[in-house]
Amino acid sequence: AGIEDVRAELRPEDKAAAIAELGQHGSVAMIGDGINDAPALAAADIGIAKGATGSDAAIESADVAFTGHDLRPLPRAFDHARRGRHIINQNIILSLLIIIALLPLALFGVLGLAAVVLVHEIAEVIVILNGLRAARTRKEQIV
Repeated sequence: AGIEDVRAELRPEDKAAAIAELGQHGSVAMIGDGINDAPALAAADIGIAKGATGSDAAIESADVAFTGHDLRPLPRAFDHARRGRHIINQNIILSLLIIIALLPLALFGVLGLAAVVLVHEIAEVIVILNGLRAARTRKEQIV
């Protein structure tokens, strides 16, 4: 999974201190499965709970929960999240551009109310369809 800094056998307060220390240098991900991991999972930029038998507190405190103990899916999950963020940004930009274009057209009477509403509703459908792409996962290529 590309993890370079591993710290184990820490008490809950030591975990929280380690998260704070590492947070000064950039984004921090914390992986845990027990109740003593919950504060550190919540303090991390990305909290990852692992194991279906993990404590409810750890799972609730985490941003992401994996059902197993295998961490190899982490890079794929991060790629999926980045793709989702990209699609969300596309939708925000498209929505803003449409509003910026429709507002003066409506104010100056170039388009009537019905036409503005129609264009806006069509744009909403396009934004929704684009957003649905975020739910799809990319198929892994077999080499």
